[in-house]
Amino acid sequence: MNAAYSTDGQYIHPSILNADFLALGAELEKISTADSVHVDVMDNHFVPNLTFGASMVEQIVRRSAIPVDAHLMIEDADREAPVFAEAGASSVTFHLEATAAPIRLARELRRKNAQVGVALRPATPVEPLLDVIGEFDMLLIMTVEPGFGGQSFLETMLPKIRRARRAISAANLEVSIQVDGGVSRETIERCAEAGANVFVAGSAIYRAQNAADEISALRELASVHRAH
Repeated sequence: MNAAYSTDGQYIHPSILNADFLALGAELEKISTADSVHVDVMDNHFVPNLTFGASMVEQIVRRSAIPVDAHLMIEDADREAPVFAEAGASSVTFHLEATAAPIRLARELRRKNAQVGVALRPATPVEPLLDVIGEFDMLLIMTVEPGFGGQSFLETMLPKIRRARRAISAANLEVSIQVDGGVSRETIERCAEAGANVFVAGSAIYRAQNAADEISALRELASVHRAH
């Protein structure tokens, strides 16, 4: 499968969960030097929080200078996820816990010209997924419990990242590993060393004095410490 990015590269996806939605155009402009904008879609069922749906994603796609990476924290992904590909998201990530037929869904999303990610909550083991990981372009390993921004990074997820990267490398696959939750200058080095290469950072970027400088600093730290 064609990967969204080379696994040799290091990519920063700012999460707009921490943005000022009343000034969305300006908030998107702040992060225009990033690789994608990470959009957290929550339905108040799969996670105890509510954000927005496909129509908002479509508006963000229209306004953003960079691709949109949609992370769906929603129930019934089999039925709902394709709508976000149709809305123009370049990458659509659904939770393994929210789908009955992940491979079928991945192939449907790809037919709609979206890259495909599969996400795991912290307590969901990665091993059952490894035999079919080549069906996806990206594996998202949550490093906090999904649903809220600003949580502390879970160090216990680092071995999970390592196991996934070893399996992907052993199979000679171009599958990216994304981490989401508590990513900052203090944690990105350990994630990169473990084998992640796509990094979602929200508060670290939007609370920085200069978002573009923070994006550059995070990318550099990840590049220096990337797994070999």
